[in-house]
Amino acid sequence: MTDAVSSLVDALASGTVRIVDLTQPLSEATPIIQLPPPFANTPGWAMREISAYDDRGPAWYWNAFEGGEHVGTHLDAPIHWVTGRDRDDVSQVDLSRLIGPAAVIDMSAEAAADPDFLLTVDDVLEWESRHGSLPEGGWLLYRTGWDARAGDQQAFLNANETGPHTPGIDVDCARWLAEEAPVVGVGVETVGTDAGAAHSFEPAFPCHSFLLGRGKLGLTQLANLSELPATGAVLIVAPLKIVKGSGSPCRALALVPN
Repeated sequence: MTDAVSSLVDALASGTVRIVDLTQPLSEATPIIQLPPPFANTPGWAMREISAYDDRGPAWYWNAFEGGEHVGTHLDAPIHWVTGRDRDDVSQVDLSRLIGPAAVIDMSAEAAADPDFLLTVDDVLEWESRHGSLPEGGWLLYRTGWDARAGDQQAFLNANETGPHTPGIDVDCARWLAEEAPVVGVGVETVGTDAGAAHSFEPAFPCHSFLLGRGKLGLTQLANLSELPATGAVLIVAPLKIVKGSGSPCRALALVPN
């Protein structure tokens, strides 16, 4: 092994670097986005037993599953949105973009006070004044505390007669992250990278529109961002290599120095 890889293996073994699981459990209870008519909705997650050490297969247990590409903790590939329709599908995303330094912006207090809270460019610049520039080739991970709601579909979507109310990113900040920031993607704890009210923004769903249109990536329904420092963690994202896939459920991990 090279010195760099050996050092990482030693750090993991000694506990000087720990692994934090950023992935929500994937099951029939996993919250899923709900689009209004006439739009088609994704199926939720479902499993069907094939055999379980019985006459159907005496020595093995296995299942078949069904679920949308955008269920649970998942990666949005650029092709997911019309603005990125000619860009990479999830099988084509360069692996170097799936591992990188993480910048964690904690706005959980603001989101607790206002579920429609929107991250602004000024918020990011203020964070940079304290922690340094966003990392080149890295990820912005946006902590809102919304992962605490992930076990309850109603609380997670937080919808009423006017639509869902979940925190997100304002239009100018979404454009800035896509066009000027050096990050390759944005990760959130909510059901999608856009705010619940983003259907009424101009343009609608600006994170999807701007970021995916620029070939950047989205990562949603993250957990345990509270365990990450503002800087110093490394994000690892492992989606399925689905040919022509617009995204994929994934396992998201972070390497964090102790």
